[in-house]
Amino acid sequence: MATEYVTETVFTWGAPPVKFGVGAIDETGYDCAQLGMRRVLVVTDEGVAATGIPGRVAQSLEAAGLASTTYDGVRCEPTDESFGAAVEFARGGAWDGFVAVGGRSSIDTAKTMNLLTSNDGELMDYVNKPIGGGRAPSNPLRPLVAVPTTAGTGSESTAVSIMDIVGLRVKSGISHPRLRPLLAIVDPATTLSLPPHVTAACGMDVLCHALESYTARPYRAYARRAPEQRAAYVGSNPVSDAFVEKAVPLVARSLRRAVLSGDDLDARSGIMLAALFAGMGFGNAGVHVPHACAYPVAGRVGTYRPPDYPRDEPMVPHGESVSLTAPAAFRFTFPCDPERHVRAAGWLDPAGVDTGDAVDRLPRALVSLMRDTGIASGLAAVGYGAGDVPALVDGTMKQQRLLSMAPRDVTAEDVAGILEASMANW
Repeated sequence: MATEYVTETVFTWGAPPVKFGVGAIDETGYDCAQLGMRRVLVVTDEGVAATGIPGRVAQSLEAAGLASTTYDGVRCEPTDESFGAAVEFARGGAWDGFVAVGGRSSIDTAKTMNLLTSNDGELMDYVNKPIGGGRAPSNPLRPLVAVPTTAGTGSESTAVSIMDIVGLRVKSGISHPRLRPLLAIVDPATTLSLPPHVTAACGMDVLCHALESYTARPYRAYARRAPEQRAAYVGSNPVSDAFVEKAVPLVARSLRRAVLSGDDLDARSGIMLAALFAGMGFGNAGVHVPHACAYPVAGRVGTYRPPDYPRDEPMVPHGESVSLTAPAAFRFTFPCDPERHVRAAGWLDPAGVDTGDAVDRLPRALVSLMRDTGIASGLAAVGYGAGDVPALVDGTMKQQRLLSMAPRDVTAEDVAGILEASMANW
């Protein structure tokens, strides 16, 4: 007879096989053929397409004898509307595999195209509760190969797809293990053309992925789940911790250099590897308060137009929006496990670890990196004020999937305090 456990004793961890190194994208055709693809849809956006990288991927596919079509309609910071347009396009063809070339926007768009061409239903059926129906796919998905051209989201190794819900002015997503790409092809040379602010924002996303997963509620703290109930995010666990331990020092020694000297291939390789490691951490452990706060910050943007991004409409880049509340959020989570917070601060800023109050060590290290890389100084710098706090709290509290990963329960009053403290980080 099976033992009855009250709390969880099992964690799951998953990641795709990885091919990493300069020139790796030129082997995409070979790898896709090995996965049984014959008719491939390449998914990218106009900006990435203009770099010629998706063209190189298409040439590799064709050299391997595969037929390819390119969809370049991905929207930077995708929405439910842009996902809908992409799915409609994908439903018009007969594809047996997808190759996503770009940042999170392209990879998450391809995940959603794959989901909704392999399963019935519509987008909001699958979006996480309480915003959507939280439906799980009933059918397997087709092979998806992710070729990231930014070093930030780790989407090439995760089982989530994130979008802005335009009508609600909030971010949400779809989360299920079947969304995870079947292979990640990571070529640091594809990031050499990224401008400084894009590099900085993506790098802060890497760092917050790592720090949030490391400080997430441990998997053992949750109620026992049946196998079919275990989600993509299970809480901090020993395997995710091991990847975070490698990711944070890589960010510390690579991000400033990559922002300052974009052609520094060693720095680009370091931050690309950090993004991959952080994705393998948070893609299983989960993220919490900074990401939950970031979704309404990005979704309710008014006039902010960041450097180096398209200027046609306001936006707060995802990695920047996450970082803005991170210093205050980690002060909030500090009492749950001071040792972890201090240890993470030491990885990020070894020289500063022994100065000042322990609760401020990690926030101080974060602020130092944000200042050095040109990240906005706080919520006020991207257009928010005290009057916006109630709406931002409301949007944050809708992110219960993320808030449940925090190491302590999070109330609306807690979120308000974090947002108020984040108006100016220095």
